[in-house]
Amino acid sequence: MATFTNQVVWITGASSGIGEAVAVVLAQAGARLILSARRVGELQRVAARTGLTPDHILILPMDVTQTDSLSSLVEQAQGRFGRVDYLFLNAGITQRSTVADASMADYHRLMNVNFFGVVALTKAVLPVMQTQGSGHFIVTSSVAGKLGTKQRSGYCASKHALHGFFDALRAETADAGLFVTIICPGYIDTPISLHALGTGGQLHGKLDANQQKGMSPTVFAQRWMRAVLSRKEEVYIGGLEKYGIYLKRFLPGLLSRIIRNRPGE
Repeated sequence: MATFTNQVVWITGASSGIGEAVAVVLAQAGARLILSARRVGELQRVAARTGLTPDHILILPMDVTQTDSLSSLVEQAQGRFGRVDYLFLNAGITQRSTVADASMADYHRLMNVNFFGVVALTKAVLPVMQTQGSGHFIVTSSVAGKLGTKQRSGYCASKHALHGFFDALRAETADAGLFVTIICPGYIDTPISLHALGTGGQLHGKLDANQQKGMSPTVFAQRWMRAVLSRKEEVYIGGLEKYGIYLKRFLPGLLSRIIRNRPGE
């Protein structure tokens, strides 16, 4: 059975929320970690929380929109551990503004972080995994990557795009021993809504009620780990909201009415 013991796992968006929880669970499972995000102080906090010794963890600050720096970061990761077994593409931002209020700059920002930055890092790490003859890409999509909801048009679009890209990557690299898992979280109790893009590009600055009532990040991380070790191609993790995906597939008209009648948040 697959295991994370001594495996090198690179996590983006590792400074809080889902990324932090997954880092802690992976450390307990014996993985060696590379932690990336923009906030160095928070990465240091997460690194301390994992309890890993310095030879088992690397803090690699990163802004995924600065794509010119990614090849250098990959070299640093290889230089430290010699390989990358898992790449968890988790960095992302969300949105709380209507189509009428969102600017094109907002849409570019959402796509640059949630899609183009993810694609760029994937392409930078892909040759490493191809040379190894093994590797596993895990990408954080969303329930919103499978359907559309109010005040998240750009967010939904960016997450939908991930499915097309990574389904294609999976098909192209399966014979080379590489795997792709797309994770679709529902409501997870994280601070992601605090940093959502609101009207006029301003930060939303509020914790959404549904988010606060969501699944514990630790429970999410445990389910994440089981899905990845089982090499699931796509998995939905959350509460009742995840069943919206099945309504979209089998009863799309009903789901449309439900979404139209729900207030935005």
